[in-house]
Amino acid sequence: MQRAFCLVLILLLLLTPAFGFASAPVSPRTVAKITQVRWDTYTDGVTGTSSIRLSFDVSDSVQVTAQNNVAPLPQLVVNIIGAVPEKIASSINLDTKIADKINITSSDGQNSKITIDLPVALNDGDYKILTLPGDLNTNKPFRVVVDINKPTPPAVFNFTSGLKGKVIALDPGHGGSDVGAVGPDNIQEKTVTLAVALRVKDLLEQAGAKVYLTRNDDRDVYAPDDSATEELGARVAVGNENKVDVFVDIHANYFGNPKVSGTGTYYYLKSSYDKLLAQSIQDSLVSADGLNDRGIYAANFYVLKHTLMPAVLIELGFLSNPNEEKQLNTPQFQQKLAQGIVNGLDSFFNSAAQQGGGN
Repeated sequence: MQRAFCLVLILLLLLTPAFGFASAPVSPRTVAKITQVRWDTYTDGVTGTSSIRLSFDVSDSVQVTAQNNVAPLPQLVVNIIGAVPEKIASSINLDTKIADKINITSSDGQNSKITIDLPVALNDGDYKILTLPGDLNTNKPFRVVVDINKPTPPAVFNFTSGLKGKVIALDPGHGGSDVGAVGPDNIQEKTVTLAVALRVKDLLEQAGAKVYLTRNDDRDVYAPDDSATEELGARVAVGNENKVDVFVDIHANYFGNPKVSGTGTYYYLKSSYDKLLAQSIQDSLVSADGLNDRGIYAANFYVLKHTLMPAVLIELGFLSNPNEEKQLNTPQFQQKLAQGIVNGLDSFFNSAAQQGGGN
């Protein structure tokens, strides 16, 4: 009798899966959704620190990792694991001095990558990332919060007279896959700007200045066929990360009317010295090159707005003008232009020193 009972028990155990008594499979976790992005700037009432807060509403709890990138572009990358964007913009312009832009991507349908473009690389203490619980009963969403403090400007203005000891960034416009403007004799802007920048570098170093070039050969600064923001951001980073005193962007102009001519200089008034820098260089340049004085202009150009020190963008002359194209392509005229820029920088530091330096 006992033996028969054991046989029955064994048979039942063997047959259990067939009768559906096996444990039910675990359902995979549903991927959460990023449903809203909000941002705001604020100032700490105690410390006076300016910050930006980015808040990402999520439909369920998530995990977060982050990377603080320095090169080739300053970026804070936040990875939201287990959530993907739903009906939100993939790119958001912030347009602040703390963070420039957010890009939201999901390459695998499971996780999201939040790339935050910055004007300058962050220190570890300049940001924090929080995951805040939600309440499904009250429809309060889970949140990922990113707080970024305004970075301390890397450039301390050293406005004493003279060029000795100054730190200067030179940006030869275009390069590599981007040729820039092309004149009627096929002279390319990227070639002219590099030739002049290298001559400016030599003259400045002879005067005792330290010079950083965004490029010293024919190449893209960020990467071939990159986006405008990536390329310009990489150029700006050379100035910001090296704590330069001034940033000089060198270009050649182009216009449909071949008779248009002259030299012009652009600035963005983010300090009390940007306009002074533009006027100083413009005056010295037209004195040296003898071209039509087109004056100085305020402009919202990326490199002028995102550099943390006084900056100018110079249009040396017009490649679309046949006479100026020929001049811009000769070593003798390029040397005149270089000397004019250097004289303008010297004039700027002398004038700025009389104003007492500072911001």
